[in-house]
Amino acid sequence: MHFETRCVHVGVSKDETYNSVTTPIYPTSTFAWDGIGKTRGYDYTRSGNPTRRALEENLISLEGGIDCRATCTGMSAINAVMHLFQPGDHIIAGHDIYGGTYRLFDSVFSNAGLKFSFVDMGDMENIRKAVTPQTKCIWIETPSNPLLNLVDIAGCVEIAKSTGAITIADNTFMSPYFQRPLELGVDIVVHSMTKYLNGHSDVVAGCIISKHKEHAERVGYIVNALGLACSPFDAWLVLRGVKTLGPRMEAHQRGAMALATFLSKHPKVEKVYYPGLPDHPHYALAKSQMTGFGAMLSFDVRGGRELAEQVMTKSKLFSMAESLGGVESLIEHPDTMSHVSMDLPARRAGGITEKTLRVSVGIEHPDDLIADMQFALETA
Repeated sequence: MHFETRCVHVGVSKDETYNSVTTPIYPTSTFAWDGIGKTRGYDYTRSGNPTRRALEENLISLEGGIDCRATCTGMSAINAVMHLFQPGDHIIAGHDIYGGTYRLFDSVFSNAGLKFSFVDMGDMENIRKAVTPQTKCIWIETPSNPLLNLVDIAGCVEIAKSTGAITIADNTFMSPYFQRPLELGVDIVVHSMTKYLNGHSDVVAGCIISKHKEHAERVGYIVNALGLACSPFDAWLVLRGVKTLGPRMEAHQRGAMALATFLSKHPKVEKVYYPGLPDHPHYALAKSQMTGFGAMLSFDVRGGRELAEQVMTKSKLFSMAESLGGVESLIEHPDTMSHVSMDLPARRAGGITEKTLRVSVGIEHPDDLIADMQFALETA
């Protein structure tokens, strides 16, 4: 079946009693046993739940893995995969990754004995130079958050394999509709399902899709042991949202491309970060490893923090808020919002400045979004 068809049908036909066309919600915390050692597949919802498993089946199909574990947040998914490693292990990550990921790596797991190198992963040579005998993982976030820099996925896989490390990719920005890292050799994919997979800004959830049995078994054990599983109702919300992933992503991208083109010509805009623009430094790489350019973009205003704040507050259609991937458009200031958990030197090293704004383009009509942004810029 085609991708859009799998979005709608995989993990859905579970009700053999009444033939419901939507997946039932099993909100129970526990399941009765038929006898000692005899269950009907589930015993306790932290360990497994039919609604959550239906969603996991859907995501396995979309990303092309062999198993999936749905978690309670995107950060819990990252937390879980970091427990694959031991004190002394070394992980290479980008210097411009999501602030919450950076905080978890730099302030939590570093204190637990893991070693991290944050490098500019746009240049493969930087990754090669960062490799040590203790390197166990290359963490891939592409496009990066918030500056939309791309990482060569296949190149990272090649380096990892030559050194005995694994690759883990955060595919939140693109969704499996526009990018499928497992097909490019990545071992594990994580998502914040809060974003495009759900798509309606009404749930927080995450997932981990594994390509290999040993990772799948270990991830399943970790998620259960740490109590990180997604609730049945949240799983049902994501399974509902993912049905429209294909048409939503097309609508998101349509608006993002139009808005990025408009911004690139506006006199109050210094720079636009969007991989769909031909002048983006990674435009060719984007075309080679993605099937679309996505809905996230950032731009620098010709001014400082005051001008950036005025643009956000004068907009009527772009809500000033963190998060992304919903049907409504959002705008935020990474330096004081989504990436404030990174210290100032780290933000500046990653290219985030006080004049940078990040936009999550919704599914509104592009003409309305452009008119609203034009008003915000010209009255700021």
